[in-house]
Amino acid sequence: MKASAFSYARATSVENTLELLAAHGDRAKVLSGGQSLMPAMNLRLIAPELIVDIGGLTELRGVAVRDGILTMGALTRHVDLQRSPEIAAHAPLLTEAAAHVAHPAIRNRGTLGGSLAHADPASELPACMVALNASIIVRGPKGERRIAAEDFFKGIYQTDLSPQELLIAVELPVVRKNSTHFFHEFSRRRGDYAIAGLAAQAIVVGDVFTDLRMTFFAVGDRPLLAKAANKLVNVPFTPAGLSEASAILGDELDPPEDQQASASMRRHLAKVLMAGCVSALLDRPDIRVGGPG
Repeated sequence: MKASAFSYARATSVENTLELLAAHGDRAKVLSGGQSLMPAMNLRLIAPELIVDIGGLTELRGVAVRDGILTMGALTRHVDLQRSPEIAAHAPLLTEAAAHVAHPAIRNRGTLGGSLAHADPASELPACMVALNASIIVRGPKGERRIAAEDFFKGIYQTDLSPQELLIAVELPVVRKNSTHFFHEFSRRRGDYAIAGLAAQAIVVGDVFTDLRMTFFAVGDRPLLAKAANKLVNVPFTPAGLSEASAILGDELDPPEDQQASASMRRHLAKVLMAGCVSALLDRPDIRVGGPG
């Protein structure tokens, strides 16, 4: 199947992009890497009248660190996230997670902004942004907005981005002293969509979490910043504490059921991920789902 007929415009600047979006509204779609947009068009899941190609806007590329803030342009590719020394030093969770995004051919073309705007609930990068407490920067007719990543994702393929706005960059605080991270996903094959996944950022002092942001993906309609993780913060680890947090997590989740996994399987895998995360970050190999064995 092929895409329905559409018009094409190659944007010359961010301002030109906004003019085109203002003129055409939700009848237009922005093309960055195209790794999500083009398959959806070819399957006739969407049929925009106008494609606005922003691929040539070099102002939206690149990674920079200034005053304790890591800034990534919306057109920064997945492969750039993997290879950037600034990201490796200041947000290593992203370095690790980017290697799990699909396959090399996709990572060579796909962009950070495209992934976030697409808002696939099984995608790795939206979950990382929530775990890292990132701010999504968008620009529209009324100027710029900074949206907390936790508030940006609204549902399956739904965000707080209006049809007249363009996602231009992402900002996040550089990792702090004693910071550590965890990333893991379950999928049928490497590169397949995740069945369940977890991106976590933490601060560990001794054997105590002083901060812990666990963000699960592929287990709901958007990345879930688990409230259950709060039960593990500022308290000594105990098997009972982990069991309580695991039970709370199970109640928080409302996983989908599809041909890949049942809701109960996804809920179980999320609990396994929570236990694995605690085990890895506290260096406690005896911990597994249900507590130390």
